[in-house]
Formats: sequence, structure tokens, C-alpha cells
Amino acid sequence: MATSKSSLESTLSAAWQRRGLLACLLWPLSLLFGLLAALRRRLYAAGWQASIRLPVPVIVVGNIFVGGTGKTPLTIWLVQALRQAGYVPGVISRGYAAQSSDGKPQVRQVNAASLAAEVGDEPLLIASRAQCPVVVGRDRVAAAQALLQAHPEVNLILSDDGLQHYRLQRDIEIVLFDSRGAGNGWLLPAGPLREPASRRRDFTVVNAPAIPASMPVDSIRMQLAGDRAERLADPTDARPLASLGDAASKIVAAAGIGNPQRFFSMLSAAGLSFETLALPDHHDFSDNPFAALQAELILITEKDAVKCRQIASIKNDPRIWVVPVTAQIDAALSHQILEKLRGHSTA
Repeated sequence: MATSKSSLESTLSAAWQRRGLLACLLWPLSLLFGLLAALRRRLYAAGWQASIRLPVPVIVVGNIFVGGTGKTPLTIWLVQALRQAGYVPGVISRGYAAQSSDGKPQVRQVNAASLAAEVGDEPLLIASRAQCPVVVGRDRVAAAQALLQAHPEVNLILSDDGLQHYRLQRDIEIVLFDSRGAGNGWLLPAGPLREPASRRRDFTVVNAPAIPASMPVDSIRMQLAGDRAERLADPTDARPLASLGDAASKIVAAAGIGNPQRFFSMLSAAGLSFETLALPDHHDFSDNPFAALQAELILITEKDAVKCRQIASIKNDPRIWVVPVTAQIDAALSHQILEKLRGHSTA
């Protein structure tokens, strides 16, 4: 039931988990990719390319493994943890596929009335769940400066992705992996990594039931937990996730995220039986993939829901239920982040 693009992504993902024939054939290109990436890093490190320091601390949350690893739930968790510690955080993001009405990229503030097509699905979800200022823009520096100008009370910036956006100086880097670890350990296109697994960072977080042996010994484990579902057309209609198996004889689980299997595994762990519909990451749902489904109940992710609520042919479909997830992370992560931030002046 997956689209051809999703099938290609699955094929590449499987190939990137081992150093098979395809990976070996692509390995010379990985060397070139690595050389270019290293040169770019050194240009900024040596000051040959200008970088900008903001008047507030900057924390970058990113991944070097292509595709989704769970950055959005981690970012939401960090906003909430830092707010409890007394900070006033704001979030910047590129906003995947976001564009203005004239098709040109620009800096945009995200609010409840924003369109996912203009600001991106993940920033819209962060703004909704974290209830904090969010600004999107391809230029992270411009996005951060616009956020601080519009919200002078913000005294800490979280960058959702942007590890490779070296023009923005940062105080803390958090690299997120999932159960796939570093795959075969090679860079694109022979492997799944944008940068070497050994790249520096302050914290390594692994979104998985267990931390792979290949990960650093000081890695912090994260899990996504969801125990209820909300009807898309009426979020006040919420039910325990495990009870849905009694409510429908045929369930389809659909996910347009970087790693759909993670969503499917969570539903299976809740005791549900279902068919799967794996869609490309950031799928826009303009084709309404649910219209032809013969299902009594359709389960989707929060990330997909922010787009589905803006599509007339989908938003009132009573079969569709959203499964919210919350990141569960050792509180040691927030304590260690606060320790690193201690003594840093804020605006």
C-alpha cells in the first residue's frame, strides 16, 4: 500500500543498515561527500566563513541519520523542561517544504492560523503542543533574529534541526538517533549519515526501546509513548488506545513520517491489529489517501494530523483518529543541559 517514493526510501534504508554490494559501489561517492562536508565545517571553524552569535543561548537539536528520528517530540519535551526551569524558550526551524504564497522562501512566524504548506508540519505541531513562539526560515540566523525581535521576552533559542547550519553559533548540540543507530556507519550516498558518527556533540539521545551497542556509552534513552487516540473531527472525543481494537474490525494505521515503522510498532505494542499505509515523509495529503480505504478506523500521527485538519475532504472523516505521543526521557538530560547553560548571560 506504500507509494513508490516510500518504497524507495524503505529500500535505501534497508541497504544503509549493512555494507552490502550497493553500499560498496557507492562508497567512493561517500568519500567525496565527506571531503566536501569537512571542508565546509573547517571554513566556519577557521573563521573564513562568518558565523553569528545571538544574544541568548542556542541549543540545536538535530540528527545526522537522514530521515526522521523523533526531533519534534524531543524539541517539545525540551521546551517544557526548560520552561519549568525558568527559561522562556522560542523555537526556530527550517519548515520543511514551507514557502510563501508567491513560492519564495521567507521568514514566517507560526501561529494557530498558519497553513502547513506555508510553515511546515513540524513547526505547526511544535507551536500547538509546546505553546511557545516558533519562527521558520531557511536562514536560521534570520529566523532567530526575527523571533527575538517579535518576542523580546524569549531568553533561549531551540533550533529544530540545523546541525549543519554552521552560520548560527550554538552553545549546546544534541544529536538524536533511533533504533537504527548509525546504520552501516558510512556517509551519503553509501550510508545514511550526513556527517561522521564521531562528530562532536554535547549530548547523544537515542529514541529506541534499547540503546544500540554502537552508540556512545553516555547516550540518553528516549521513548515515545502514546496511550490514547483522539477523533480528528472532534479532539474532545478521546479513547484509550488499547480499547480501539474492540471498536472496529478493520483498522488501518497510516504514517507520513521519516520512520513509519516506529509508529506501527507502538500501535502493535498496544495490542492493536491493523493494516499499514506507509506514506512519504511530509506527505501533503492533497491526494486524500484515505478516500479509497475500506476501513472502519484509521489511525494517524500528530504530525500528519496538522495537515489533515486543513483539508476539507479529510478533516471531517469520522473514521480518522489521531494518536498523540509524548517523549519520555531521563530527567538527567535537562539537569545536564541546565548545568551547561549556567553562567551564560541571557537577553
